[in-house]
Amino acid sequence: MKKALRLKKNEDFQVMFQKGRSMANRQFVLYYLKKDDEISFRVGLSVSKKLGNAVTRNRIKRMIRRFFQEHKDMLPTGYDYLVIARKPVADMNYSEAERSLGHVLYKADLTNKLL
Repeated sequence: MKKALRLKKNEDFQVMFQKGRSMANRQFVLYYLKKDDEISFRVGLSVSKKLGNAVTRNRIKRMIRRFFQEHKDMLPTGYDYLVIARKPVADMNYSEAERSLGHVLYKADLTNKLL
C-alpha cells in the first residue's frame, strides 16, 4: 500500500475517533470519515500488543492491507478508514478475515454487497 494511502499520524487517528462514524463486529472495529478533498481512500491500522507478538500483529496488518488492496475497486473513494483488530483475528486465516471485514463494510453501508 502506498504511503499516500495510509493514515499514520496521531492527529489523523484522533480526528477519526472524534468525527468519524464506527461500525463493529466481533473481529474488527471500523471507523470511517468522508473526506471531500480526497480522490482515493486512506487506511489506518491499529493492532494492539494484546493480540500477540510482533509476528502475529504484522500478519494481521498484512491481511488487512491485502483486503483493501484486493477490494479497492469496490470501496467508495474519498473516505478515510481506520481498522482496529480485536482478539479473535489472531486465530483467523485470510479468507475468514476477508469475510469479516467485508461484513463490517456492508454493515456500515460502504459497499452494496458482502465482499
